[in-house]
Amino acid sequence: MIKKARSLEMSLAEYFEQTKGTGVLATANDKGEVDAAIYARPHVIDSETVAFIMRERLSHENLKSNPQAAYLFIEEGPGYKGKRLYLTKRQEETNQELIKTLKRKTPGAIDPRDDANKYLVFFHVDRERPLVGDTPPAEEF
Repeated sequence: MIKKARSLEMSLAEYFEQTKGTGVLATANDKGEVDAAIYARPHVIDSETVAFIMRERLSHENLKSNPQAAYLFIEEGPGYKGKRLYLTKRQEETNQELIKTLKRKTPGAIDPRDDANKYLVFFHVDRERPLVGDTPPAEEF
């Protein structure tokens, strides 16, 4: 079982390091009002944990009252390839130096919002599905 967990960790980490595309994070508040926002690829911490750098915006605000989120990643290129991750917020970090070390920069890009407060938000990966289609949960095999 330990071998399988390590394999999944490397698989998810390698996938997001090597695959280009567009990500969308969906959140909802405690009233069920949904928001969706473009987000970069997650930082894979381990086989069950990913993290996103977030600004103080609606997605972050929603997570204060509802820890559930979904992340949809659409790969660049023809066809519909990618992943859907179902997430539960676990914790967040406000250490700006740590956040700066994780931030992916586009060479030559200057973001005037770089001085804004940022949060490193950690999520448990509850379920992973392909972008299109479905696979039964593991317990159904």
